[in-house]
Parts: sequence; structure tokens; C-alpha cells
Amino acid sequence: MKAVAGGSDGWPSLISEDDRDTAVQRLQEAYGEGHLSHGELEERLHEVLTAKTHRALVSALASLPEDAGDTSTIAVVSGRIQRRGAWRVPRILKVASALGRVHLDLSRAVIDHPAVDIEFQLGSGSAKITVPRDAIVDIEDLRTGWKDPLYRTRRRPRPDGPRIRISGSMGLGRLKIRHARR
Repeated sequence: MKAVAGGSDGWPSLISEDDRDTAVQRLQEAYGEGHLSHGELEERLHEVLTAKTHRALVSALASLPEDAGDTSTIAVVSGRIQRRGAWRVPRILKVASALGRVHLDLSRAVIDHPAVDIEFQLGSGSAKITVPRDAIVDIEDLRTGWKDPLYRTRRRPRPDGPRIRISGSMGLGRLKIRHARR
């Protein structure tokens, strides 16, 4: 498993309530899918609710089973799509929106795969992605209709970071990509 975040030891010192809520939601989903027993759910919820660091949150989520062909789709007609905090990034993430804005923050997310494919199908909304500090980003397969993506590659990319491949199409919006600072 590869987990990514910032801080002096690679992890921020404190977690936010959003991070905790995201972790609780992931555990509830795993329980609903039959991946955890009632006892395991209670134990892990206790870990999440008493966690003070991201390392503790990731530890509570770490062994949840995932499908090797892990694909998730997030779609809205209008409105905002947002993922941030300690969320598990699927191997393939499809994001579709006709009119809304998209914000994906991968800086504190759990990334179990050496490469993640994000496929956009966006109409007139903008998109912002915050990638881990050591990520390698590939946007060559992204088609834009109006404005080119805003992205500056890192001067010294690290070969051990996750590869984030962005593809698909964007109509009238603009994609902004930045590396996490920590």
C-alpha cells in the first residue's frame, strides 16, 4: 500500500473533521458491502474517532478489501464534485459533470496503485486537482475545447511517486493541477 500526504515525517500532525467524516463514511460503506463484521466496524470506528494523525486514519482503513479492477464513477448534471481528506483513490476514477465544478484533492488520500487514471467528461465547469508532492502527472490524453490546462511539471520529479494519468475531454472549463506543498 502506498499512502501519500505531507508533513515532516510524510504525514500532517493533525486531522480535520472532514478527514474523520470521510474515514467514517468509508468504514460504513465497507460494512454495508459485507467487508467488515459488526465487531470489526466498532473497533475501526473507535480507531477513527480517537485518531489524531493521518497515519492513524490510514491504518484504520488500510486493510479494507478492494477489487483489483477498482473503478469508480462520480457524475452530476450541475453542482460541485469534491473529494478531499483521507479518501481511498480507486485505480480508475471517472468524473462526469455537465455544468459543475470539480475539486479532487489527492494530497492526503490513500493511493494503493502505482498509477491512477482519472477520466474527465466535463461540459462547462472547471476542475482543480491537487496531487501528492511526489506524483508524476500525465495530461497528454486530455482534450480541451476552450482553455489549455494550467500545470507546471516539477523540476525534479521523484520516480517512486504515484503516476496520475488524466484523460477525457473538457468543454468550456479549465483544468488546474498543482502539487501539494507538504
